[in-house]
Amino acid sequence: MTIHTPTTEAQACAVVASIVATGIPLSIRGGGTRSGLGRPIQVVSTLSSAGLTGITLYEPAEMVIAARAGTPLSLVQETLAERGQMLPFEPMDHRPLLGTTGEPTIGAVAAGNISGPRRINAGAARDSLIGIRLINGRGEAIKSGGRVMKNVTGLDLVKLVAGSHGTLGFLTEVTFRVLPKPERIATLTWQGLADDAAIALLSAALGSPFEPMAAAHLPAGIGAEHARTVLRLENFSDSIDYRGKALAELFSRNGQPQQSEGSASEALWAEIRDASFFAGTQEAVWRLSLAPGNGPRATAAIARAVPQARWFYDWGGGLVWLAVPAEGDAGAAAIRAAIRPLGGHATLVRAPDAVRAAVPVFEPLSEPLMRVSAGIKQSFDPAGIFEPGRMYAGI
Repeated sequence: MTIHTPTTEAQACAVVASIVATGIPLSIRGGGTRSGLGRPIQVVSTLSSAGLTGITLYEPAEMVIAARAGTPLSLVQETLAERGQMLPFEPMDHRPLLGTTGEPTIGAVAAGNISGPRRINAGAARDSLIGIRLINGRGEAIKSGGRVMKNVTGLDLVKLVAGSHGTLGFLTEVTFRVLPKPERIATLTWQGLADDAAIALLSAALGSPFEPMAAAHLPAGIGAEHARTVLRLENFSDSIDYRGKALAELFSRNGQPQQSEGSASEALWAEIRDASFFAGTQEAVWRLSLAPGNGPRATAAIARAVPQARWFYDWGGGLVWLAVPAEGDAGAAAIRAAIRPLGGHATLVRAPDAVRAAVPVFEPLSEPLMRVSAGIKQSFDPAGIFEPGRMYAGI
């Protein structure tokens, strides 16, 4: 395996141009922490962002930060924390779930549109991504977006590239909008609720004026003996006192919630963010996206077909993390049959290579959408060198 590690954008352009001339497929690598995500592909060459590091712009007063794509995510977060700021979308760390090593990079966060529990309220990574520099499949450097939020006329390349998993080009720099860190964070926990009752509580809380920043439900056996329904409050201390009391009164029929802060609260939300409850097992892991109220219906249907299934809910019930035996199709047929009538979609996040090669990893697209996707890929990457087949076979 040949690994190309350019240290400048010009060098990266030259590498891509040379690869285009050979027509040899190329994989894109950040920190290598998500190497098991997507369909397995056969490549002999890798383009790494490891040499493209450093924060290129930070304006705390404007709440904007830009960094080269290979910059460790931890460095960006530490730099922001020194000024009392943070990335709004709380990016997931895939290492516990995928059993990988390495260091997550800021470019990979953008390329994968990686978001955590705050996504339900603060938006996804793409919603905070306001600028990119990208090398396309012709070896050309492209700049899109800038350092301020603004209305976009025409094709918004920033949003298009976010979540493309490296299939459209090689990111060299990204720019994000940031937010102030909250003064205080507290978690309210109700115990023993069934899935339906828990999701109803989360939906009502998110629709209330008391503004939970994150909302999740962990059924019995997911990290604890009893089911836990959790809301996270963030803001000034007096605001949390008021809102915590109001939410406890609003849902008093469900019992008195426990309140936690500090390391215990942080550890719980890190486990939810990283799906760490499924770390270290041999199960296949799926990520289901549905309307929150449909989550319990989907998991009940899946459990009838796959009795060993385990799951928990994030994003107020709109995101379901599901673990099933990694046998056969890893439950793909049953899972997609359960969510299809509910308007959801499923992504296979973790499974053996043989399963990921045989089963659509991302939700299958309709024929018109496949044509659109193929056209976009052709426009960005005419020779088809960037991560061919990583998301969909033939693209």
